[in-house]
Order: sequence, then structure tokens, then C-alpha cells
Amino acid sequence: MPMTILYRTEASATGGRTGEAATTDGTFRIALVTPKELGGPGGTGSNPEQLFAAGYAACFLGALKFVASQRKMKIADEASVTAAVGIGPRDDGQGFGLDVALTIELPGVDRAVAQELVDQAHIVCPYSHATRGSLDVRLDIAA
Repeated sequence: MPMTILYRTEASATGGRTGEAATTDGTFRIALVTPKELGGPGGTGSNPEQLFAAGYAACFLGALKFVASQRKMKIADEASVTAAVGIGPRDDGQGFGLDVALTIELPGVDRAVAQELVDQAHIVCPYSHATRGSLDVRLDIAA
């Protein structure tokens, strides 16, 4: 689908799951360590699933704020999105898959309105769009 690119970034990784990742502009650098659950050493460092969870949570909250602004609403500063990301072997034996659940907290927003905002944000959010059809992303509005 054609689109106008408003922003582009670039990052490289070395060492695979136990190594390092950084943006080419030098603003972000992180040590990567494979979790023990995946056969790695564990310890200090992050992993791709943590980075994906942080990115998805931030992006989805941004999408919620965008959708709310289109309705002339403001999302409270205390609003949050928590992304739980799991990884494991696929049942079909063809590599690995991800499991994603988003928990959305929208204080001060009526539950029915919150559901409408979340549904629309799930359409607008580029992470949701990129995973649509390949992941069953579960959305839960926290009470």
C-alpha cells in the first residue's frame, strides 16, 4: 500500500539474541541477552520480545491518544498500555511464534467509550496493522 513516509529510523544488531542492538544515529544502544527459558545465559540485558512489548505498548497508547483527539477527547496522563509478549515453538513445527496481549487502562473514560477507542486504536496502530492476520492480539480494558 503506498504511503508517505513521515519518519524513518534504522537499527542494527550484532551477536543475535545475545549481543547488542543500536540505532545508526547513536541515540539508542542496548545489550541483548537470551533468556534462560530460551537456552541462553539470562542475566543483565534485554531481548527482542521486551523491545517489541515496549514498542507496541507505546505505539498503541499513541494510537489511543490520536483516536481520542479525533473525537475531541483527551486521554488522562495516567493512561497506560501494558503489552505482554510471549515466544515459543509453533504447533505446526515451523519455527517460533509470538503471543501478544495488551492491557489498556483509561482512567476516567466510560467503559463503552473506552471499548470504542480501543477498537479504533487497534485499526490505527501500525503495530496492530503489521501483526493483523499473523497474531491474535488480545485486548483487555482494565477495570
